[in-house]
Amino acid sequence: MREVISIHVGQAGCQMGNACWELYCLEHGIQPDGLMPSDASVGVEDSSYNTFFSETGNGRHVPRAVFVDLEPSVIDEIRRGAYRSLFHPDQLISGKEDAANNYARGHYTVGREKIDGTLDRIRRTADNCSGLQGFLIFHSFGGGTGSGFASLLMERLSVDYGKKSKLEFA
Repeated sequence: MREVISIHVGQAGCQMGNACWELYCLEHGIQPDGLMPSDASVGVEDSSYNTFFSETGNGRHVPRAVFVDLEPSVIDEIRRGAYRSLFHPDQLISGKEDAANNYARGHYTVGREKIDGTLDRIRRTADNCSGLQGFLIFHSFGGGTGSGFASLLMERLSVDYGKKSKLEFA
């Protein structure tokens, strides 16, 4: 199976991700709680949606995604939104202090505090893949988290997953 992990960074990346996962669910007939009533292939890994979703033992489809923002408000919107049951709580990573639209804070100071936990969550998601193809990274070029933290994350992903594809959507 060929899997892809989506990583949503900062306010823009998380808001894009929230909208994208809603569309992915609508496209594949997956309900906001992750259940798919029309799924006749429970446990079968060959379906196209399994590239983006992992299937739990009870038939729930969970996105192969990690959301990270250095301040909590956007992640909290996802935690309270209509698709809150779709995501595992460990996939939603937020800090308490934002990067204040400052690249250096997102890359060197506030971002450094969150990078290891974020990479650990990505690593655990990758370990659950049988044929990881790569990563889709959603972020902005402005702001501190979207630019600084995403830059730091890309550096570290290149070290840990050098041969895997990394596509950025900014």
